Amino acid sequence: MALSFQELQAQLQPDWGCEHNGDGSQFDVLVVPSLSMEQALMALVTGAHHYEERQLFSLMRLRDPGVRAIYVTSKLLPELVVDAVLELMPGVPTSHARRRLHLFDTDDASNRPLTAKLLERPALLGRIRDLLRPGRSFISCFVVTELEKRLSEVLQVPLLGTDPALGYWGSKAGSRALFSRCGVPHPPGSDLAFNLSDLAEATAELWEAHPELRRCVVKLNEGISGEGNACLELAPLQLAELNSRERRLRILAALDQLPMPAALWQELLTHQGALVEAWLEGGDSLSSPSVQGTIHPGGRVELLSTHEQILGGTGGQTYLGCRFPAEEPYRLELMRHGQAVGEALAAEGALERYAVDFIARRINGNWDLQAIEVNLRQGGTTHPTMALRAITTGRLDPATGLFMAPTGQAVYYTATDNLTAPQLRGLLPADLIDIVAEADLHYDPARLRGSVFHLLGCLSEYGKLGMTCIGRSAEEAEAVYRATADGLIARASQLQAQL
Repeated sequence: MALSFQELQAQLQPDWGCEHNGDGSQFDVLVVPSLSMEQALMALVTGAHHYEERQLFSLMRLRDPGVRAIYVTSKLLPELVVDAVLELMPGVPTSHARRRLHLFDTDDASNRPLTAKLLERPALLGRIRDLLRPGRSFISCFVVTELEKRLSEVLQVPLLGTDPALGYWGSKAGSRALFSRCGVPHPPGSDLAFNLSDLAEATAELWEAHPELRRCVVKLNEGISGEGNACLELAPLQLAELNSRERRLRILAALDQLPMPAALWQELLTHQGALVEAWLEGGDSLSSPSVQGTIHPGGRVELLSTHEQILGGTGGQTYLGCRFPAEEPYRLELMRHGQAVGEALAAEGALERYAVDFIARRINGNWDLQAIEVNLRQGGTTHPTMALRAITTGRLDPATGLFMAPTGQAVYYTATDNLTAPQLRGLLPADLIDIVAEADLHYDPARLRGSVFHLLGCLSEYGKLGMTCIGRSAEEAEAVYRATADGLIARASQLQAQL
């Protein structure tokens, strides 16, 4: 008799959540890097299906010789792209890891979620099922939705991730409820609204409670990477001069013209809702730090990293990259809040990756941290951390929040998914590897510095690349980033000029 999703998850073993055990573990991991998210939001991501490559860093589990991995993508991954990751593993011959890796693809480059494509291909699922050892296999996903839940039940393999029934805690409204429960400071905001009139009412009530607000942020409840957020300027509306009814009508008109990145956002509003939140500003300095953790089977919470997020885009709300670790003055406070949120999520039954985003303001010499959202999935900071942990075999020091290599040296990085330049278009992954080797830009474990690359599939078509640039100080990591970006673009320009 087929087991339910919950019954399957009861089979998960505590050590399966660890990226490297070194204790002779014997298990199989099926990696399904599907971006099963709102398609209107995913349409904003250039080369979205190539983002399936980011989870290749999870293959670092192959450092354990008893581990086998099955990795599925929409289109077949070039061998060079896969080997570029496997070659980063210290102490394991690439050929040994490669024998324990099985690659599958759906031969479908459409923008639909990879998991949906898999479920439409029973013969492919059968071949994958035949490789998985019963009782010693689990599924790893970028995000868990009803699609991934169904895949788990079809294959009868447990999934290491949060049941989508608990997805509320990763929404904008659920995040605010969680912060209130944990005593984590967060900005004033509203409940969910499902139409423009109610959203205008919520905005008016927020301003009336905080008439000093010059702007607020409108958030689709299930937005990702800031693509479901938009700033609403309140100061130009001159709300103080209006009576209650006029105030709401003026806000309604402004919302109707809101420059939300997500296409057809008002349709999304009707089925997922949106809320409004105070836009935090002021002080001597402003930053966007985050904390990341994982919840192991059994409920143990492990903090993995802190970051300074690099944001951009039209409204300054889109995630572009990050710097590790977060700034020292508030790093430990970030970690305390992250631990509290992780334990609350674990009590609800959540599993695997989670992250909490904050706004940090320095006011009169003191830093004020305000939490703004929880992500119950992997994200843009997941793969750089995976890469660092794997290639350095180091660990996060809970006393300082620094990442320490086995030598005792602290290691830092600057990472991006969005190194984009027209000069990079037309470069093949092999061309990139040649340029990196010639310019000595690759990661050197002896020096603990250099660059690791991802999203190589985006390079030729979109002129877009991801990279994690590592150094022994924040300044060195930033210098490696600049040298790598400038070097790649300069060499690509030279190659174009030779045509």
